[in-house]
Amino acid sequence: MRRHQAAGGRAAARQAAGGRAASRRKARPKKSAKKKALLWTGGVTAFLVTGTAIAAYLAYEHFNGNIDTVDVGDAAEGGFGSDGPLNILLIGTDKRTGKGNEGYGDKNSPGHADTTFLFHVSADRTNATVMSIPRDLKTDIPDCPTKREDGSTEVVPGERDVRFNTSLGQEGRDPGCTMRTVSELTGLDIHHFMMADFNAVKTLTTAVGGVPVCLEKPVDDPDSKLKLPAGESVVEGEQALAFVRTRKSFGNSGDLDRIKVQQQFLSSMIRQFKSNDTLTDPGKLWGLADAATKALTVDTGIGTIKKLSDLGKELSGIKTKNISFLTLPVIDNPAERVKATVVPDPTKAPQVFAMLREDVSFTEVKEKEKAAKDKARKEQEALLKGERAAASDVRVEVLNGGEIAGAAQTTLTWLQNTQNVLKSSNGGNAPEQLDRTTLEYGPNQADQARKLADLMGLPASALKQGTEDAEPLAPMTLTLGADFKGAGIPIAAPAKAPEDLVKVEADEKICAK
Repeated sequence: MRRHQAAGGRAAARQAAGGRAASRRKARPKKSAKKKALLWTGGVTAFLVTGTAIAAYLAYEHFNGNIDTVDVGDAAEGGFGSDGPLNILLIGTDKRTGKGNEGYGDKNSPGHADTTFLFHVSADRTNATVMSIPRDLKTDIPDCPTKREDGSTEVVPGERDVRFNTSLGQEGRDPGCTMRTVSELTGLDIHHFMMADFNAVKTLTTAVGGVPVCLEKPVDDPDSKLKLPAGESVVEGEQALAFVRTRKSFGNSGDLDRIKVQQQFLSSMIRQFKSNDTLTDPGKLWGLADAATKALTVDTGIGTIKKLSDLGKELSGIKTKNISFLTLPVIDNPAERVKATVVPDPTKAPQVFAMLREDVSFTEVKEKEKAAKDKARKEQEALLKGERAAASDVRVEVLNGGEIAGAAQTTLTWLQNTQNVLKSSNGGNAPEQLDRTTLEYGPNQADQARKLADLMGLPASALKQGTEDAEPLAPMTLTLGADFKGAGIPIAAPAKAPEDLVKVEADEKICAK
């Protein structure tokens, strides 16, 4: 009775104090609309960030899994990410791989270096030169250390005076052997390679939505199955492959004319890659990245999607007008009665190689052109300033610090027999190998140094004048470096390409003839 009365009294007191009885549990304060919005937005943001990260990871793993790599050892070193020029070898093989390619190439062949481009990118990444190397070029293939599937290394013996295209696939040679062959041919360090087969042309052209091409006359080639009208067309897939493989419908039906058509095709393909239609279309970009990573085989130095992306960023600033296509200058092989192969042009090829080694631009970039002219002018001023000694008064000791065995003796023979530099001697091998040829002399030998520089085509940078006069009968010291390619071949790079060198910039639209 008391309990009920007490309870009733407390309830009455609460009602008297302010109305109905209060609950023991304290009520939660209501969230404001602003706080609700912030919480909702934060949750969505977290979801999107997480989802994007997962998507990026899956995309990275997807593309990474597409890439095939080959370990070519020290054939691929440096270049990418450095301050100097970058040289990438682009190799198209005729190996019959992939669906629909059974009718192409040599059925029983492991593939050749059928189409090869040396992609030289300037040190400042403003311009590039793409030099085609004919597959029927006669050259020397060096010994090639080749990694086998079991991890061992086998040295494939080199060969002399053979077709360039046998530098890949034949005798078990890998792309590193093609890189070494090009390096010995040009005197350039080749930093990376990218290799593609027939499928690459088909898948890449399809992914980009087709490549515009132009013909001066209609083509109906039963061998390649190419059938196109005169004027402009857009080709992709099988038709694009037929376009770059056709030989008999262009020029004189030879490989050199096919190279010209391939260069025009690649120029158009580059323009298509860099067009807004491709760069602003996520679907096309995904398809292009997927097709490219599936189509390419690369060296381990650029064998991940991140490294390829970083490489792409390095090259993305090059404008198409500053990309020059040219073919290694060649002449018909004089040793053949029936002209089936070619050899490097003895005059023009060394000039082109020297320009590439010295990073002289082939494009009409005003800054590059001016810099090349200024450099040439200053070198000529340095060489021409002052008197010359007679060739018969030049005293020089020749040392070999380069990579060509016997170079000191062959140079000595050339100097004595053809240049009348009779007071010359062979100093044998230098204490160490040098990248650049040097001529060391005393101030009282400057007239001799200028004469020898004239005779050998030495750049001003090769002349190293000492601080003290030399003894009366002391010789100067000429040390041949890795840039020395042979007696009588100038080391100094010309300021511009040979006048009649055929080249084309990637922004030019040309119709195949």
